[in-house]
Amino acid sequence: MGGSVIASTPERPIQDLLRRGMFVADKPQGPTSHQVSAWVRDLVGAEKAGHAGTLDPRVTGVLPIAFNESTRALDAMLVGDKEYVGVLELHQHVPDARLRDMFRRFTGPIYQMPPVRSAVKRELRVRTIHALELLERDGRLVLFRTRCESGTYIRTLSNDIGEALGVGAHLSDLRRTRTASFDESQAHPILELQDALVFWKEDGDERRLRTLVLPMERLLDHLPRIVVKDTAVDAICHGANLMVPGVASMDDRIRKGDLVAVVTAKGEGVALAHAFLTGSQVESVKQGVVADTKRVLMDPGTYPKGWKS
Repeated sequence: MGGSVIASTPERPIQDLLRRGMFVADKPQGPTSHQVSAWVRDLVGAEKAGHAGTLDPRVTGVLPIAFNESTRALDAMLVGDKEYVGVLELHQHVPDARLRDMFRRFTGPIYQMPPVRSAVKRELRVRTIHALELLERDGRLVLFRTRCESGTYIRTLSNDIGEALGVGAHLSDLRRTRTASFDESQAHPILELQDALVFWKEDGDERRLRTLVLPMERLLDHLPRIVVKDTAVDAICHGANLMVPGVASMDDRIRKGDLVAVVTAKGEGVALAHAFLTGSQVESVKQGVVADTKRVLMDPGTYPKGWKS
């Protein structure tokens, strides 16, 4: 059962992608993330849409948007890290050496208090800054890149750096360049989606649309995977936990407590789950729970019932 599990989903009818797919928007400056999601929802004719990782109106960049049932998979984005490029404006001059030293001090686990206008409860919490790099500067304007844990507030980080330096600072510009497995190369303006939909509806040409509207499973790309047997799929779709007999193969990276993607042999997303066992443990036991189902992604009845009531 060892080894990395890689599976590609079969090509689906374009109508199915529009009903149960996703689009990676390159969010422009001005509208809220919610507004961008609503525009995309209306364009593709979805009943609902949701986005992964809210960006402030002034912030641009990578914004994954899921349609209809695919919104169930957005929980997977909570464990994917993010990258940003931003401009920090210092309120007084600070030498490069001192600034780089402060960036090093803010790399690793840090305490953050969410801003007043945030969607989460305002309480002190720990977030991890994986990398914080000074790219270039022009006087008091500092161009930087950071890779950080999901849920990190870059505006708060900038203010905290300025306070630690003793001179004050604020974030004057910010762009998200990656969220989980989606980077800038996969993000597109909404107008591109609109044009692709016109080509499909008027000319029957769906080639461009297929490059923009992705299957729901792409939201799971960064997660370790457990491939399950066809006979176990429907039970999981009804909320059952994954048991040892239902496992076909398992990613070597999986550790107890990890959020994992449970998929079929064809690569179809079945559920998000928390791992109870590692791959080596599964190989040594015949019974027991392998993963605790957290969120079901596939509709019950998609696969034949292979379990007893």
